[in-house]
Amino acid sequence: MTRHKDERLPVIGWREWVSLGELGVDQIKTKIDTGARTSALHAFDVRQFTDHGTPHVAFIVHPRQRYRLPAVECVAEVQDMREVTSSSGHKDVRYVISTDVSLAGLTWPIEITLADRDPLGFRMLLGRQAVRDRFLIDPGSSFMAGRKQKTGLTKVKTERTS
Repeated sequence: MTRHKDERLPVIGWREWVSLGELGVDQIKTKIDTGARTSALHAFDVRQFTDHGTPHVAFIVHPRQRYRLPAVECVAEVQDMREVTSSSGHKDVRYVISTDVSLAGLTWPIEITLADRDPLGFRMLLGRQAVRDRFLIDPGSSFMAGRKQKTGLTKVKTERTS
């Protein structure tokens, strides 16, 4: 059996609850996706604007899948525009922002692309750049950093299309 170079790294599962404190997102269920280079966040009603000569985006996040509330209004500086290829092979150009993410008692800055993830199972993907040299990932476990409590959310019925 081969040992990892640093067994002191915390172990997380293939899905975890994270927070994006700078954006006002207290908890969002996130898929840990080592197949994705960059992290991705479900965002809609994305509007670009300029503040003191610097490009910014305003957008809304529904952090809970299939829930209308909470709707978190976010603002961030645009770091880049990047062409991203989805797992289905579709290419599109996305805004890239930088923000702090918190997981398992750690907080660090990451890059996130803004994408329409509404029909997908997770509102956020935490890509390999974000977890590299910070965690070991147990693909057979979930929520190893802790579970979050459900509180007063309004569930929305969604239609699925094939």
